[in-house]
Amino acid sequence: MDGTLMGEADDIGTVTPVLFDVDGVLIDTADAHGRVWRAWARRRGLDPENVWRATQGRRRTDILRLLVPELDPAEEHRVLDGLMAAEEPGFRAFDGAGMLLRALPPHRWAVVTSGRAAPTAARLARTGLPVPEVRICAEDVTGGKPSPEGYLTAAARLSVDPTHCVVVEDSPAGIEAGLAAGCTVYAVASTLSPHELGHAHACFPSLREAARELMPSCSPEG
Repeated sequence: MDGTLMGEADDIGTVTPVLFDVDGVLIDTADAHGRVWRAWARRRGLDPENVWRATQGRRRTDILRLLVPELDPAEEHRVLDGLMAAEEPGFRAFDGAGMLLRALPPHRWAVVTSGRAAPTAARLARTGLPVPEVRICAEDVTGGKPSPEGYLTAAARLSVDPTHCVVVEDSPAGIEAGLAAGCTVYAVASTLSPHELGHAHACFPSLREAARELMPSCSPEG
């Protein structure tokens, strides 16, 4: 992509489609997810830090299949749902998220998340963020990140070429998925260090800084 990535929001022909991850990109959930997965790991006699690293950017179903294939996934989902429910009230949108999303034409952005559909929509609404029409969630793909399926599906539903899209991610698995889909990938170092996100085309310390590059005409304040 040459020059400015994003044009004026009212000139929809120049607005580059943006595909956002949700947790760790639009909504600050990293600490809560860390507490949930570490607590679950201790209950199952697993190393909490190894479990936390394994969860980054992946669907819960894939994490359970990787770490505890011998356990009943329905029971593990029930335990994790209970732990997560206690954290939900504390989730907040990152600074600049709301203004950035509202500055983008509705048919030029989507979310692609490893989270499940119902909790994702509820979490976006609860944190005051718009809920996009195109949401690619855990149930919508056969292969979770780092598979490119989610980003390719989102681009198709927006009727755009994935090579014309910008992906915004916070995990190595998500970055790999975006790159494999042919997208330009921006990383935000909200969950991991910039060094761990080094394969992205660009890395920003926060969504606020990324937003200035995505939408130069928009100066996000909240």
